[in-house]
Parts: sequence; structure tokens; C-alpha cells
Amino acid sequence: MIIEKAQRLNSTEEYYFATKLREIAKRREAGENIINLGIGSPDQMPPNESLEELVIQSKRDDAHGYQSYTGIPQLRNAFTTWYDNYFGVSLNPETEVLPLMGSKEGIMHISLAFLNPGDKVLVPDPGYPAYNAVANIVGAEVIKYNLTENNSWLPDFDELEEMASANVKILWVNYPHMPTGTKATREMFEKLIEFAKKHQILVVNDNPYSFILNEEPLSILSVDGAKEVAVELNSLSKSHNMAGWRIGCVAGAGEYLKCILTIKSNMDSGMFKPLQLAAVKALGKDKNWYQSINTEYAKRQLMAMEIFDQLNVKYDKAQTGMFVWGKIPPTFDNSFAFSDHFLYSKSVFFTPGAIFGKNGEQYVRISLCSKQEVFKEVISRLEN
Repeated sequence: MIIEKAQRLNSTEEYYFATKLREIAKRREAGENIINLGIGSPDQMPPNESLEELVIQSKRDDAHGYQSYTGIPQLRNAFTTWYDNYFGVSLNPETEVLPLMGSKEGIMHISLAFLNPGDKVLVPDPGYPAYNAVANIVGAEVIKYNLTENNSWLPDFDELEEMASANVKILWVNYPHMPTGTKATREMFEKLIEFAKKHQILVVNDNPYSFILNEEPLSILSVDGAKEVAVELNSLSKSHNMAGWRIGCVAGAGEYLKCILTIKSNMDSGMFKPLQLAAVKALGKDKNWYQSINTEYAKRQLMAMEIFDQLNVKYDKAQTGMFVWGKIPPTFDNSFAFSDHFLYSKSVFFTPGAIFGKNGEQYVRISLCSKQEVFKEVISRLEN
């Protein structure tokens, strides 16, 4: 290179899955039949109505221009109706919901909108690696708070009190939790809002897994007074099998969303209108849609748990979401050793829990985003 890389890259590593997927791809090119049970990319189909709407709208001669940074009114209205119907949360479609190109985009936008270099961010361990990575990119200081099996993977509020300071600006939470599958409780959300008000901290709940194997979707915004100190990210990626479509939103008080919009409007030129109209159709699906998706996930979950039984991995049967999380046997030093052992001996890839933080070092994750035949093949390989 003729120039040096930016200093922010010194504290930011390439996403683990990016490097591991390259390795798996090379080995597949060499003829190895590797089964990847790592990535949470839904393999079931989006709603038919969305597919049909995308085709119809894409053929219109007025569909291919730039769009508003705030999304079309139909999409904002659809998100607010969805929140009202399933979360019991009332949102103003003009000011309290901002469509995004996927919720991962929102992690960056929120961080750029509210964090200055040196500000502190509370990030869960284990947790989604993007929270940590984006904080490093914007020059914030990451403070890890512990989620442990002993505390049911919920925040320890005594610990949070010790971490709170004037420089802490954002607290990231993610319930239903990835990677552990733990559901939030209303009591926990109420404590979070109380904590945030006391210390003047913005809580961001990343909430894409609400509808997967979970009959009681819960939003942090349903707590009284939550909009004063909290915003929520949501997405159609998991709930409607539309991960590649990149459609999500951030919901909350208008004052926060205005700041996020200032960043967003300088980084994109609006979302493709046919995608937005197709998303409207998806958001209008009734409970039968989610039940049909979850019927398949439930079957896969049982098979994933059977795999864990084969491997002497301990797990909680009550977990939700599109993954199964379990504790590896003591014969393995850590989750990387466990994952690599089965990748190289059985050509099966499991996600090592250590990529989500030190509290995940003795845990491993299976994705439910493979067909039942694939799970049966894994079970067969492990028996031989």
C-alpha cells in the first residue's frame, strides 16, 4: 500500500466469521464436504406476498430513483402497526420510527450519533461482536459487563452500578439474547430503564429475535418511561427470513432519531422503493406466519439438542431464538478447541462461544438455519 491504514483498524479485527468462512470455502473447493452449523442466515422463504410485491413494483418506471432517507410513509406506518399489534407499543410513524438498511447499520449510526472519542460504552459479555467493534471504530472505551449462566444470562445490576460513571453514554442490550437464547423479563427491562434514568445513560436494545421460538415478543419500549432513555433496533432479517434484503428500523423518541438520521442521511441515499413496499407486505403477516416458521425451527431445535446430547454438551431446553447454546465438556480446553476438533475430524463447524466474549469460552452455538436433512447428516457423522 502507498498509504498507512487508519489507526482505528489497530483496535478492530476482521469479523471471525469472515475469516472462518474463507477457510471453509477453500476446503470445500478442495472437495471436502463441510457442514456449517455456524451462521444464523435464515434458509426458509420470505412471505410470498413480499416476493410478488417486489416483482410487481420493480417493473414500475417510477421505482428506481432515489428515496427519502426516512423511508416511505407506508413502511413507517407498517412498522408502527407491527409494534402496536405484537409489542403493545404505540409509535408516531412521523417521528418515532426510522427505517434502516438492516439493524447492523443502526449500530454504527447510533454510535456515530452519540459517542465521542473517550466516551464509555457498556457492552455485554457474551454479546454480539459488532457492539465492541463499532465502539472501537468511533474511539469509545468499551466496558464489558458480565452475563453468566449463574445469573441466567441477565445483567447483574450491582455490577452495573459499580461501572456507571459520568462518561458512560450507551448501554447495549440484546434480548432475546444472542448467543444464549435467554428471553428478557419485564422486570429486567424495568430495572434497566430505572438504571438508565438514574445515571443518564442511553439504553439500546437490539431486538431481532423476538419472533423465533418465542410466543411472547417483548419490547423494551413497552416499559413506562422507556422512550426517555431507550431506543430499540429491530429487523426483518430473522423474523421474516429476509436477511439479505437488509430491512430494519430503529424506534424511539424523535429527539434521538433526529440525531441518528443526521448520520444516516450522510451515509446512504435511501432504500430501494420496491424493497420497502415488499417489507410492508411482510410486516402485515398474522400470527399464523410466525407459527409456520417456528414449527420448522422447533423440529430443528430438537435435532440440535440431540447433537449436543451426542457431544455431552449441556444446554437449557427453555432457550429461544434461532440458535442452541450449550456448555462444552471439560475434556476440551476452550470452545475454539472444541470447534476445530469437529471441523477437522468430522467436517462439521460449530460456532465457538469465545468469539462472543470471555464468558463464552466454555460454550458453543449451533445455528438452526439448516434443513432437517443436514442435521440428520451431522447426527450420522458424529455416530461414526
